[in-house]
Amino acid sequence: MLVLGIESSCDETAAALMESTAEGGYRLLSSVVSTQIPLHRLYGGVIPELASRNHITALPGVLREALERAGRGVHEVDAFAGTAGPGLVAALLVGNTAAKALALAARKPFVAVNHLEGHMLSPFITRPGGVPPHLGLVVSGGHSLLVDVRSSSDYALLGRSADDAAGEAFDKIAKMLGLPYPGGPEIDRLAESGDPERFAFPRPMLHESHLNFSFSGLKTAVLYTLPKLVPSGDPHDLDAQTLADVCAGVRAAITEVLVRKTLRAAKQTRRRVVAVSGGVSCNAGLRRALQAACERARLELVLPPPSLTTDNAAMIAFAGLLRAEAGAYSPLETPVDPNLKLGGSQARV
Repeated sequence: MLVLGIESSCDETAAALMESTAEGGYRLLSSVVSTQIPLHRLYGGVIPELASRNHITALPGVLREALERAGRGVHEVDAFAGTAGPGLVAALLVGNTAAKALALAARKPFVAVNHLEGHMLSPFITRPGGVPPHLGLVVSGGHSLLVDVRSSSDYALLGRSADDAAGEAFDKIAKMLGLPYPGGPEIDRLAESGDPERFAFPRPMLHESHLNFSFSGLKTAVLYTLPKLVPSGDPHDLDAQTLADVCAGVRAAITEVLVRKTLRAAKQTRRRVVAVSGGVSCNAGLRRALQAACERARLELVLPPPSLTTDNAAMIAFAGLLRAEAGAYSPLETPVDPNLKLGGSQARV
């Protein structure tokens, strides 16, 4: 089976083709992403109207390139998958409507894919053997989730962000520090040369018995710390080492909470495989800490390659292919939902 997936939930326009093999495995034939980061960097964040307009402009070329790289034609596609949510509603409509239109024109099925489910399954796109039962940690700009995954279509939410997600905290703190958008990668880069112990930033909810997250208190702590470091109040006046130390302290605080809660969830669920996904899973400090912690606990850690951590259509095509194989197609009337919860396009968790 061959599935074409389209992703346009935020500021990445993407298309990918994924197929199942005769041996029961999966093969990613192409994955094309057109980023809008240079455009939105001018404004310090994503402007929804600009994002949707640029999706309309970029999508035809992205689709052509994805098909050319795969060496396939639209007539060969067995099903079309589009992101149904969560995300920016105007942006979602572009890719989702395109996938529906292609399905209608080709007289092939359509699959509505939850963006979060795509992230959750993405570590297994390039891993042989399909999707085993595992504990999933999804960490992105808008979500921090712990999920007990029994199969690709059967999972339960264990914990989520009570306020700011990890990626959101990284980006907001980066903005406080005067760093360019997207701020998370900038903090990660600067933290490599910083002292993570110089600033004792809080670890919210670290010792709570539940598995939820909260990072708004960390953001507030950084906000109150900055005036003590630079009398002018201008973060650009911070010396290079102090800036690196603040970044290292922020990264250490977020990382410790994510790692310890993940290990606690793995112990509670008795899962021996831990899969981490979402844009924050590309963070070098988090990757090292998770690897070390999982090795100590004798857990298998599955991480997607960096190219599949941020928003992409490969994860939409993969999730769509798994649903298509199970016969879980979606009506063309299925709406987009900017607040779609993890649990599929119909079931809500």
